[in-house]
Amino acid sequence: MSADIPARVVKELRERTGAGMMDCKTALQEADGDMEKAIELLRVKGQAKAARRGERAASEGLVESYVHHNGKVGALVEVNCETDFVARNEEFVAFVREVASHVAAAAPLYVSEEDVPAEAREAELRVLREQAAGEGKPEAVQEKIAEGRMHKWLEESVLLSQSHVNADKHGGKTIEEMRATLSASTGENVVVRRFARFRIGE
Repeated sequence: MSADIPARVVKELRERTGAGMMDCKTALQEADGDMEKAIELLRVKGQAKAARRGERAASEGLVESYVHHNGKVGALVEVNCETDFVARNEEFVAFVREVASHVAAAAPLYVSEEDVPAEAREAELRVLREQAAGEGKPEAVQEKIAEGRMHKWLEESVLLSQSHVNADKHGGKTIEEMRATLSASTGENVVVRRFARFRIGE
């Protein structure tokens, strides 16, 4: 089967996932050339590797700042890794800077979905259910509409779920996808730990 996988397809999979060339080729072979299935295979394998990496302490890293050119919006972010060597790696430093500029522009509320307090979720879901009911939608679909909007709210509120604001540069990748790619290329556990956003008057 390996001869049937064109190099351009392997390259496309690598660009979409950030996985190594050999891993991409193997996944495409296992998936009989099905791109989406290959992505799923890589995700499963990547999650297994990430889980193993996640057990290792990420106690090094960087704190980076970004201030918008008008001086009215800024952000501080902390991103951790396992070694000082990676913390000084150009790719790691660039990622931390990109996260800082994104936080300033996109104003996320939480780092990850796990950080969203249960009461905040419940309050938002109540509002969304009331909105769906107020639109006169049938009761049977009101809950689905509210859940769909809840998913959208989480995407907009959670840093890791947001697509980087510079879509042209990052191809619409989410911060989590960028983090996972960096983790794969450095071989270290990379953790976006926390952020603070500042805006004049807020």
